[in-house]
Amino acid sequence: MPIAFHPEPDSDTDVDGTSAEGTGAVEHSSSADRPAPARDPLTARILARGDASLAAVAYDTEADGAQYDLADRQALRRVAGLSTELEDVTEVEYRQLRLERVVLAGLYTSGNTEQAETSLLELAALAETAGSEVLDGVLQRRAHPDPATFLGKGKAAELAEMVASNGADTVITDGELGPGQRRALEDIVKVKVIDRTALILDIFAQHAKSREGKAQVELAQLEYLLPRLRGWGESMSRQAGGQVGGAGAGMGSRGPGETKIELDRRRIRDRAAKLRREIKAMAPGRDAKRADRKRHRIPAVAIAGYTNAGKSSLLNRLTGAGVLVENALFATLDPTVRRASTPDGREYTYADTVGFVRHLPTQLVEAFRSTLEEVGDSDLLLHVVDASHPDPEGQITAVRTVLGEVEGFDVPEIVVLNKADLAEPETIARLRSQVGESLVVSARTGLGMQELRELIAEHLPRPAVEVDLVVPYSRGDLISRVHSTGEVLAEEHLMEGTRLRARVDEALAAELRSAS
Repeated sequence: MPIAFHPEPDSDTDVDGTSAEGTGAVEHSSSADRPAPARDPLTARILARGDASLAAVAYDTEADGAQYDLADRQALRRVAGLSTELEDVTEVEYRQLRLERVVLAGLYTSGNTEQAETSLLELAALAETAGSEVLDGVLQRRAHPDPATFLGKGKAAELAEMVASNGADTVITDGELGPGQRRALEDIVKVKVIDRTALILDIFAQHAKSREGKAQVELAQLEYLLPRLRGWGESMSRQAGGQVGGAGAGMGSRGPGETKIELDRRRIRDRAAKLRREIKAMAPGRDAKRADRKRHRIPAVAIAGYTNAGKSSLLNRLTGAGVLVENALFATLDPTVRRASTPDGREYTYADTVGFVRHLPTQLVEAFRSTLEEVGDSDLLLHVVDASHPDPEGQITAVRTVLGEVEGFDVPEIVVLNKADLAEPETIARLRSQVGESLVVSARTGLGMQELRELIAEHLPRPAVEVDLVVPYSRGDLISRVHSTGEVLAEEHLMEGTRLRARVDEALAAELRSAS
């Protein structure tokens, strides 16, 4: 029997089926479709808002020569109109390849319902990015999470009914679960349960491409897994040696021993220690690259912001970098550095960094310290904000909270309000009154790009030494360096050489004086 793809029609969702703790399953199912499950008014409103909000943030900007590395990493892509499904399935086994089917569960202790729904919509987008199909969702307002099951007992039972009626295989909670909470909730809903942290770590593991990025993600996953390691029944209780019970178990059981779960924990700690050494060994390479830029006095501009805010689209528009652009969270993980120049000819670099998200796992903040260091060493920060998002203020707060964890972070900031072609004018006016120095742009239409380039040029550090001298024509290399790294104020060609009046750094000024 042919393979039928299960994603919703007109969806470009990856059918890889990869999830936070395994891959999508291939199961035997009947050819009859399940009836659509009934949804409560809150759930229907969340899903309805989800379609509108996700459509609002859709930013399908295509760049010439784009690196389609994310598409290459996807094992399967749904192609419409290729189904050859047989009507009579009596003689062949009917199989169905499908995405992992998930139900979302959210809990909010502060704020209003609107903010809680926005957070749950973001969780749905994260789940789809990881390769799953979101079926339903539930929200609960509590003073604090239940210490046993995260949700209250009644809501957990309601969640179990929702899972059964939808035929879901996974529950994703919009919050971090303790080891006991996760196990207790799994006992109630009878399917796999993961939390927001595990979901984000899974997305990072799918998208990491460079050697350093893979090592950082693996370290973060191991640190998350270590306190949550557990066994099933006696599978983690087997022990060689040691005393079993008060009286022991006779020959072969005496002496030092180690249970299987202790052995696995030790292996995880050993692997994590090795990864830390490897990441530390990669630091000199990053430092050498930064030192080379500093030695040549090349200013650096870092592009940071919330995930899917349009950072890569902005970089492509400013430099023609050809960086992958896709309407997916964390589509770009590894930093990209591109060279650019100001209108007056001074060279500088752009660095496109990894996106941030609410409740970014502390393990990832620590693992991606090198990326944050790249932002901290820059001369100017472009903080890109999706002005069309339902909660842009929350995104700004989330980014600034993470950047505040960088030691000694003190970089001038320009807030770039992107997607102006989709945002409401009232929202843009409100944001500009709150964020300080800002500029409204659209990476898709090109609105505000020239103004942004001029504003960047004004904020970049200028050379400190002003020179006025004649450089012989035989030293054209010095003239070229003045144009690329300095600021030319006046230039005149004379019989004996080129007369320059320019601003340059101290080292270049000394070379110019010795040559003149």
